[in-house]
Amino acid sequence: MTLAPLPIAAGLSDTITQIAHQFGIDIPLLVAQIICFSIVAFLLWKFAFKPVLATLDERQKKIADGLDYAEKMKAELAAAQARSEEIFRDASLKAQQIMADAQKTAKDFADAQQKEAIEKAGDILAKAQQAVELEHKKMLADARGEITRLVVATTERVLARKLTDADRASYNEAASQELIKN
Repeated sequence: MTLAPLPIAAGLSDTITQIAHQFGIDIPLLVAQIICFSIVAFLLWKFAFKPVLATLDERQKKIADGLDYAEKMKAELAAAQARSEEIFRDASLKAQQIMADAQKTAKDFADAQQKEAIEKAGDILAKAQQAVELEHKKMLADARGEITRLVVATTERVLARKLTDADRASYNEAASQELIKN
């Protein structure tokens, strides 16, 4: 029974050799390449991968230390924010008090200015009313004089003669009375 596996193994070996020969594989060259690859892999592991892994471990430690420091700073920041909020609330209350005082002062000042402005406006309106009345009277007097002159001139033309002073005064009086009625 022990002899039976040998022929199978020999046949398998022949088959492998035949396949290797068909594909152009040279066994000694393949073994040499495997040995070279193993040496290069060992050298890479020893001189490239180990230092890189050590550097990565060192960086991970630095990152962990940085995260711890960040957590400490976060706690300090929260405490500082709480203090600043308290200071801000105090300042806000003081500012509101100052604003209330300023608004009251401004309102009092505005009320006084408004009262003074109303008084000045009343004086200006009274003076303007007087000026309008004077202008109105002057305008009426000017209009009466002009209308009288026009009536006399028109009457002289219509009548084609010169009027005496008595006639002129009579016509002027009648025209003035007519204007007053209207």
